[in-house]
Amino acid sequence: MTDKKVAIVTGAGKGMGAAIARELCNKHYELVLFSPSGATELAQELKAVSIKGSVTSNEDLTLLISKTINEFGRIDAVVNSTGHPAQGAIIDITDTDWVAGMELVFLNVVRLARLITPHFLKQGKGAIVNISTFAAIEPEANYPISSTMRAALASYVKLYADAYAKYGIRMNNLLPGFIESYEIDNLTREKIPMRRAGKLEEIAKTAVFLLSEGAGYITGQNIRVDGGLTRSL
Repeated sequence: MTDKKVAIVTGAGKGMGAAIARELCNKHYELVLFSPSGATELAQELKAVSIKGSVTSNEDLTLLISKTINEFGRIDAVVNSTGHPAQGAIIDITDTDWVAGMELVFLNVVRLARLITPHFLKQGKGAIVNISTFAAIEPEANYPISSTMRAALASYVKLYADAYAKYGIRMNNLLPGFIESYEIDNLTREKIPMRRAGKLEEIAKTAVFLLSEGAGYITGQNIRVDGGLTRSL
């Protein structure tokens, strides 16, 4: 068993997932990077374990956990980061797309939590951060599936925290606004009080903080990192 902390990052091949993996590496975590590509180049750069698979496959997620335990003997942290579900006018979205969105951004968390929680219980601690979206709090017409499914995730994270906080196990959602990995137009930029897109490293540093002992009294929360975009209290 390694003496270092061990973290799993899903969706680690690019964007926020890759940025979080780099920040965890800077904090001296052993890393397991999971994505459809296996994030092989990044894994080589960070001297991490690379595993190919889909967050929508319970079989792939089961293999992810077993390989991580076999390799390191422990898991301290999990970051659930995925892509975006299909978009479109709300009444035009098909049942297939709704179900696919649920698999991608909601059930991925449910399944991985089911698999990892027994290991956290044995260790007496563990932390999970789910990359969500500002639209979970204030639904956005341009992202109907994401808004809906991540609102469900907001409820799930609270229920999970209620059940497992007493065992030293924490789960939080991180809600990014518009981040620099996607182009935004001037109209969108004007809606953001900071008048800019967020930086990938800002998301990464917040995620790593939420996994750290410094955030040891934070659980069941939806942490907005959106430059002040959302207005609700």
